[in-house]
Amino acid sequence: MNARRYTFLDLKTVNSPFAEKIDEALLRVAASGRYIGGPEVDSFENELAQSCGADCCVGVANGLDALRLIFRAYIELGVMKRGDEVIVPANTYIASVLAVSDNGLVPVFAEPDAATMNLDTSRLGKYLTDRTRAVMTVHLYGRTCFDSALTCFAKQHGLKIVEDNAQAIGATTADGMRRTGALGDAAAFSFYPTKNIGALGDAGAVTTSDRDLAAAVRALANYGSDRRYHNIYVGLNSRLDPVQAAVLRVKLPFIDEENAYRRSIAATYNSEILNPAVVKPLFVGDGSMVWHQYVVRTNSRDDFRAYLSDNGVQTDVLYPTSPFDQPCYSRLYNPDCPIARDIARTVVSLPVSRCTSETDAREIAAIINSYNPGAK
Repeated sequence: MNARRYTFLDLKTVNSPFAEKIDEALLRVAASGRYIGGPEVDSFENELAQSCGADCCVGVANGLDALRLIFRAYIELGVMKRGDEVIVPANTYIASVLAVSDNGLVPVFAEPDAATMNLDTSRLGKYLTDRTRAVMTVHLYGRTCFDSALTCFAKQHGLKIVEDNAQAIGATTADGMRRTGALGDAAAFSFYPTKNIGALGDAGAVTTSDRDLAAAVRALANYGSDRRYHNIYVGLNSRLDPVQAAVLRVKLPFIDEENAYRRSIAATYNSEILNPAVVKPLFVGDGSMVWHQYVVRTNSRDDFRAYLSDNGVQTDVLYPTSPFDQPCYSRLYNPDCPIARDIARTVVSLPVSRCTSETDAREIAAIINSYNPGAK
């Protein structure tokens, strides 16, 4: 039994280095008199677009809405119609799938690659039908999922590539030349407080270099209005709050520093964890992985987590159930996805945020190396 405690994530600790600047940002918004839209939102949109290399950015209320609005905009623009299909990774968070089905589109669950736990782009042809209109690439756990197989497949079949970039802000292609958020035709960001940079509540954004799509997303997110009291779509209210925009403006310049820190913790785990009962994630030291989660796999997950908890190590599981096995979808879908189900059964996330020091990571690795499955 270890007397030390290793926190998985504590948002007060994460935000403390920014506390003074966040306070200044909150006071600035309060004093501005602009509580919907305004210069904070405009500036954040410009800064995020520039950061990832996209031409346009639209701030929205949350990451789910960012994805929902992309597909809704494509429908309004005549690119897609209800009943069309979107290929989605079978082991993503359920929000990726909700955004598809909420628009009357049909999710087609595709198996991940067992090593990367990202979409297996080499097998996309297996899921293609005459109704396929898009592929959603999810940069799961902070690992970029984008390669020539994906782009060639999309180009050959006239498909849109939609990035779910909720977990990989600041990640790049393997050559470091392009960033997530500007790889496909459109991308959705989440700034949920637990992300690599998080707001003080819900917040999201859409980035794209398609100006027509950006205009449609912006109108749809503002009651379907392209100008005051002129509604061209049956829209909704999903605007980025200026308070959250101001907070995100404080954090955005530090995203590369944050991701570099996470890489250092991941590198320590990678070199120090030696227990054959625990499968480490495929390690890359380049910018194509920003380690939103450091995810190991084990066939004795409950036992492993209990052992770590007894030794002071907090863990999490993202995600214990594949979306197609959730009650809301299991009545509709039962895809042949044994890899996705096996991933859901075996994954465990270790601490990897600013709450974890290099010393913590080494000590956690030592605790893991002493783990004996089934031992009492």
